Amino acid sequence: MSRRSNGLIGLWAEAQRQQQRQREAAHRERTQAQREQERQQRAYERESARLDREQRAAYRQAREAEARQRTEELEARVAELTGLLAAGCRERPFTVAALGRPEEIEPFQPGHLAHPVTMPDPAQYRFARQQFERDWHAAQAAEAQRLQQLGAYRQQYDQWAAARLAEIRQYNAGVAETADALRGRDPDAVRDYFSAALYASSVWPEEFPHQVTAAYDPGARQLVLTTELPGYEIVPEAKAVRYMPTADQDKETARPAAQRRALYRDVLAQCMLLTVRELFAADEFGALESVALNGFVDDHDPVTGRRAQIVLAAVQVSRQVFDGLHLAQVSAVDCLTDGLGGQLSARPDQLAAVRPGRMPGEVGRAVVSHGGGDDPDLYEMDPIEFEALVAELFRARGMQAVMTTRSNDGGVDVEAMDPDPISGGRIIVQVKRYRKTVPPTAVRDLFGTVQGAGANKGVLVTTSGFGPGSYTFANGKPLTLVSGEELVALLARHGLRGRLGSGAGTTAATRRAAAAAATVTGPEPVAEPEPAAGDHNVLGMSWSGRVALDVCALVCQGARVLSDEHFVFYNNPATPDGSVRSVPAAGGDKAALRVSFDALPAAADRLVLAAAIDPEVNPDADLSGFTQARIRLSDAAGAELGQLEVSDGRPGETALVLGSFRRRANGDWDFVVGGQGYPGGLSALVQDHGIEVA
Repeated sequence: MSRRSNGLIGLWAEAQRQQQRQREAAHRERTQAQREQERQQRAYERESARLDREQRAAYRQAREAEARQRTEELEARVAELTGLLAAGCRERPFTVAALGRPEEIEPFQPGHLAHPVTMPDPAQYRFARQQFERDWHAAQAAEAQRLQQLGAYRQQYDQWAAARLAEIRQYNAGVAETADALRGRDPDAVRDYFSAALYASSVWPEEFPHQVTAAYDPGARQLVLTTELPGYEIVPEAKAVRYMPTADQDKETARPAAQRRALYRDVLAQCMLLTVRELFAADEFGALESVALNGFVDDHDPVTGRRAQIVLAAVQVSRQVFDGLHLAQVSAVDCLTDGLGGQLSARPDQLAAVRPGRMPGEVGRAVVSHGGGDDPDLYEMDPIEFEALVAELFRARGMQAVMTTRSNDGGVDVEAMDPDPISGGRIIVQVKRYRKTVPPTAVRDLFGTVQGAGANKGVLVTTSGFGPGSYTFANGKPLTLVSGEELVALLARHGLRGRLGSGAGTTAATRRAAAAAATVTGPEPVAEPEPAAGDHNVLGMSWSGRVALDVCALVCQGARVLSDEHFVFYNNPATPDGSVRSVPAAGGDKAALRVSFDALPAAADRLVLAAAIDPEVNPDADLSGFTQARIRLSDAAGAELGQLEVSDGRPGETALVLGSFRRRANGDWDFVVGGQGYPGGLSALVQDHGIEVA
C-alpha cells in the first residue's frame, strides 16, 4: 500500500518538475525576446539618429549648393552686362543679303502612299483558290486607290510648291528693290532698313527693351533716331547669397549702391556704342555719314510724375571717327563721353536726364517707329493679316510657312515645314482670334486635322487662352497650344509687332489682379465673388480596390496652403470664396471636386489634390490597394474633357499627393502628376503644406 502511494507521489513530483522546467524555459524565452527587442530598438534608434544626422547634413549641403548657384547666377549676369559691348562686336552685322530666302522647296514626301500594296502570294493559297482571287482583287483595288490618292497628293504638292516658290521669288524681288533703293539713298528705304536692322538684331539680351524711332536726312546723310535703354533694375540688387543654417533661410548681400550705379552707367554707355556700331556695320552702300542717337528709358518723370521718355544718353558721331575706335578694348563710359563727346546721365538711377541731341521729329521727314505702344492690336487686326503675321512668325523661326486658301482649307490656316532632320516635319497651324477662352473642342478638332493630314505636329495659336481641359487633352499628343500672351512674347522676340488690346478687354488674369488690388485697399479682406454656375470644372476621382479614402484639395501659393480655410476636406467642404467645393460623385467616380479655376485667389498658383486612408473605416489599411487611379476632368455640363493618370499607392503609406494644377505665367493651368506618399496619414501631408495639426 505504501509502495503504491510512493509511486503516485513520485509521478506528481515529476509532473511538477516538468511544469517548472517549462515555466523556466518560457521565462527564458520571454526574457531573451525582450532583450532582443530592446537590442533592436536601440539599433533602430541609433540608425534613426544616424539617418537624421545624414538627412540634416544633406539638407544643409543642398541649401548651401542652392545659395552658391544663385551667387554664380548673379556673377554670370554681371559678367554678361559688363561684356555686352565686346560680345556684340563679335556678332556678324546685319546685311541685305541676310534678308533673302533660298529658293529651296522641301521635297515631295508621300509617306505611306509611297509603298505599293503587297499582292497575295499564290503559293500560300494551294487549296483556297477562291480565297486567293478575293484577296487578289481586294489588293488590286487597294493599289488602285493608293495610286489615285498618290496622284491627288502629288498634284496638291505641286500646286503648293509652285505657290511657295512664287512667293519666295516675289519676296526676293522685293529685297533686290530694297537694295537698289539703299544704293540710291531713298529716305524711306534707308530709314526702314536701319531701324529694322536694330529691331531684329540678336546681340541684345532677351529682356532688353526694343523700341526704335528713326528718320533720315539725305542731305547730311545722317540717321537720327531714339532707342529705348534698359531700366535700373537690369543690374542685380543682390551681390551674393549665403545660406544661414541657424535661421534656415538664405541671406542676400546687397550690392553697394555706388557699384550698382557705376555698372548701370557702363551698361547704358555700352548700349549706345553698340547701337551705333550696329548701324555703321549694316551700312553696305555708304548711306550713313553720321548717326545722331538719343537713348531713353520709359518711366515716370520725377519732376511731373507722369510717364515719359527720359533721355539718359545722347551722342552724335561720324563714320570716320567711329571707325577709328577699337570697341572691344574701350572703357564704354570714357569712350562715349570723352572720346565721342557724348552725354551720359551722372545719376541714371535717379532718372537725371541729359539734354537730347537732334531728334527724329526735327528732321522734317517721315518717321518710323518699331516696338512700344504703336504695335498693332491683334484683336482688331484683319483675320487675313493675322494669319499672315502668324505665318511670318514661323518663317522668322527658320521654317517655311504658307497661308492656305480660304476655301476648302480643311481647318488649316497655315502650313509650315520645320527643316530640322530630327524634330522637324510638316506642321498644321490653326489661328483663333478669340477674346474668350478657346474651348477644348477646338483642340480636339485640330488633333483630328493633324491625323487626317498625316502631319507631324499641330499648333493652335490664339489671342486668348486655354483652359485645363485643353491642356489635358493636348498632353502627350503632338500638339502645341500658344496663348495670346505667349504669342506677343514670340512676336517681340523675332522682331515682329503685336499687342493684345489697349486695356479695355478684361481677361481672367485681369479680373484676378483687380480682385487682389481690391483686397489690399480695404481694412478687411474682401471675399472673391461666388463663381458663376457654368464657369467651373468637375474633377471626378476613381480607383480600384475597396479601400475607403478621403479626397481633399489644398489651394496653395508655392508649397504652402493659403490658409486653413483653403484646405477642402470632409470637415470643410468648400473654400471661403467657393472656388473649390466638394460635390457628390457621379458617373462611376468615387469622389468629386468642383473647381472654378478663374475664380481661384490671385495669390494662388497651385491646387494640390490628395487622398488619405479613412481611419474610421479602414484603421489598419495602407495605400497598397490604391491602384488604377485616375482623375476625370469634365466641364460644367458634365461633358468629359480628358483623363489624368495618377501614381499608385505604396505599402506603408496612408496619404498620397495625387497631383497638382499649377498656374502658368499667362494665367492658364497645367496638371503635374504627384506621387509623394506619407506614412503619417493626412495629418503629415497637411503639415507638410503649412497647416498646424493639434
